[in-house]
Amino acid sequence: MKRTCIKAALNAEGPVSEIIIKGWVRTKRDSKGFSFLEVNDGSCITNIQVIIDHTPEIEAVLEHIYTGASVSVVGELIESPGKGQKWEVRGKSVELLGVADPETFPLQKKRHSDEFLRTIAHLRPRTNKFGAMFRIRSELSFAVHQFFRDKGFFYVHTPIITGSDCEGAGEMFRVTSLDHSSLAKLGKAEQGANDFFGQESHLTVSGQLSAEMYALSLGNVYTFGPTFRAEKSNTPRHAAEFWMIEPEMAFADLEDNMDLSEEMVKYLISHILDKCADDIQLFAKFVDKTLMDTLKNISENTFERVAYTDAIELLKNCKKAKKFEFKPEYGLDLQTEHERYLTEEHFKKPVIVYNYPVEIKPFYMRLNDDGKTVAAMDLLVPRIGELVGGSQREERLDVLERRIVETGMETEDYWWYLDSRRFGTAPHAGFGMGFERMLMMLTGVTNIRDVIPFPRTPKNLEF
Repeated sequence: MKRTCIKAALNAEGPVSEIIIKGWVRTKRDSKGFSFLEVNDGSCITNIQVIIDHTPEIEAVLEHIYTGASVSVVGELIESPGKGQKWEVRGKSVELLGVADPETFPLQKKRHSDEFLRTIAHLRPRTNKFGAMFRIRSELSFAVHQFFRDKGFFYVHTPIITGSDCEGAGEMFRVTSLDHSSLAKLGKAEQGANDFFGQESHLTVSGQLSAEMYALSLGNVYTFGPTFRAEKSNTPRHAAEFWMIEPEMAFADLEDNMDLSEEMVKYLISHILDKCADDIQLFAKFVDKTLMDTLKNISENTFERVAYTDAIELLKNCKKAKKFEFKPEYGLDLQTEHERYLTEEHFKKPVIVYNYPVEIKPFYMRLNDDGKTVAAMDLLVPRIGELVGGSQREERLDVLERRIVETGMETEDYWWYLDSRRFGTAPHAGFGMGFERMLMMLTGVTNIRDVIPFPRTPKNLEF
């Protein structure tokens, strides 16, 4: 007989005469003649209660079972007389699969701080909060693929190791097969020539440039995978390794881009509220009591759209202008405090800011007819700030070559990218959405380290 996962057992349509459940013990309570076990196998947030009568054989096993131990229980699924649970297991036998020493097992039946749980990231999915978080993360991954599949997009696996810098910021991790002593003896040019690829290589900061090539061949594509930034920002919003969702659409403009980003965000919220209702409720109850109102606001409202120039004027003239830590000025990027003011206090809903100054955006964004702005967009949501960033891409070869030079890069390094503008260029657009930012918005969690299974941050490479 195969084991039944606890989620399936709790959703059973009727009693079951014989069932096997396996999982980890959350609590054990002994009474005269019998014991109660609360068992969870990770399939859902709810434990199943096991009641098992004492026999000499069973007592010999129970005396070694503590919180954290893994067990296998054979018994009968019966209606539970207790409140809040429909079914429980009347155990006939119990087997101890893996012990957990009560003196050293770090997770006991009490609230643990997020800071403490980050030090035991390998065990924290056993808690209600982080079990719920990573079930939501799994379902959100599926929802991303479902959204794009339903819209006819093709999934492209773009390179993780790259020779080009998409953002032009230079904050990239070097990839090398050379040892430190060899690197120290060689100049920079020689290092690249002697390395595995015959040139300097890095971990990617974005799959966008590669995805553009496929959009200009297959129409609508997306990439969804890990990206890396060697930015030494030890903040609750930054990680060195994170995941990005990046669609690219041929024959599309900035308006199409804004429409798709809004549609995607609303779809993902609706999907998670439908498929992960119990897990989301944990965060609404214990993490952010306004969470459901926030998600409802985002999913049910039409997003406001405002030009960057107008957004700056609004920020400069608002009553809160003097309280901003960073003074809003034309030609500077919006700070998180500005983004949150726009979404939480002024418009009180998501906002898409578009047409940014050319000086503060990357080379690949399409230059507008005014010569001063580019067809860029940022989707801002309450509490998080920027969730999505994208643009219509520059499809004109001469303008793109000029922009590469203006931003201090070499056109030779992007010969393959420029070929797409030489041979059948077409208007196209796309954006990137931080997967972890989406998770933070969905759950109310405020630290990116708590939505990644094993976070990678400056001076932290454990697990």
